[in-house]
Amino acid sequence: MRNVYVGGAAVVPFGKHRGESAADLGAQAVGDLLRVTGVAPSQVETGYGGTMYGGSLLAQRVLQRVGVSGPAVFTVENACASGASAIHLAWQAVASGSVGCAIAFGAENLSDFGGGALPLASHDLEIAQGMVMPAAYAMRAQRYLHGWGATSQDLDRVSVKNRANGSRNPRAHFQAEVTLEEVSESRLVADPLRLLHCCPNSDGAAAVLLCSEGFAEDHGLPLVRVAASVVRSGRFSTGYRDMTWPDITARTAARAYQQAGLGPDDLDLVELHDAFSIAELLHAEALGLTTRGKAYVALENGEFDRDGRVAVSPSGGLLSRGHPVGATGVVQVCESYWQLTGQADELQVPGAEVALTHVTGGGIFGVDNGACAVHILTTRDDE
Repeated sequence: MRNVYVGGAAVVPFGKHRGESAADLGAQAVGDLLRVTGVAPSQVETGYGGTMYGGSLLAQRVLQRVGVSGPAVFTVENACASGASAIHLAWQAVASGSVGCAIAFGAENLSDFGGGALPLASHDLEIAQGMVMPAAYAMRAQRYLHGWGATSQDLDRVSVKNRANGSRNPRAHFQAEVTLEEVSESRLVADPLRLLHCCPNSDGAAAVLLCSEGFAEDHGLPLVRVAASVVRSGRFSTGYRDMTWPDITARTAARAYQQAGLGPDDLDLVELHDAFSIAELLHAEALGLTTRGKAYVALENGEFDRDGRVAVSPSGGLLSRGHPVGATGVVQVCESYWQLTGQADELQVPGAEVALTHVTGGGIFGVDNGACAVHILTTRDDE
């Protein structure tokens, strides 16, 4: 397996893009990617597009619009990990030596659903009984608050931090800070989660170019190495499930750290799946950023701030940046790429050299989540 590099990134800002389809948004992102990298469509040897609601053959429709026509192209659906799974498959293609240049993108338009919780597969046993994602995370939050001594104000702090980060991000759906009082007084959604504890349904797209070292050097592209790319599915069990421990995240991260030869202490920044405020606390612990049951303490002490021990969601995360499902895993890599190449402007984490991205999702009976993807990016030379 050879080294794989991120050669460029492009994002259609997240928000409401009514009247534009997922294919429209995806074509904008991929077109911008080709322009900023200077790569010709004919040089793209394969492409992968992640989406959950964008329809059949999204990747083919997007790539044909920008002139990539003829090579192997794949449309990937893997719930919230769709875009990150597209990146993983593109990484495999380059790492194996099959291709020297691949595009991975994610695109989604959720405005068509109007509002409220996203529709899930009704034939699943738990979903048929009324399970929706806000309810699932509310149960996780209740167990965490009960078991570890945290309070609802600790959930508020997650939202305040990430909205403050997102207020500096021109690509974010929400670009305004909120106060603890505003979060605690926002409308109740599923106790203890309130409206400002929940990410918005957004529209948007993101794209990255993955390539070999030789391709990057030939095109004068920065060398940001993909030190790890791992995707895992949930383990099925009909028995007891610990609602406060995302096993799928812990397993995926453990494999990624092993693959990269790095650990949690090496990370400068993390873009994780904070679809709900409680998710940041749960996943921070499963990623090894802090000991179990202590993420809320680390948060209160400023350890997850942009200038803290490890910057968590410096882009604003899903809570501020938004969550166009198929695009989320890709935009995390875009934001990390800009951090590592010193192009993050007001979001910049000083001296950032190692970044981890994490996305997980998909409600299925008997597992904590259907899919999880973790990527580790670095500008370090040591391997």
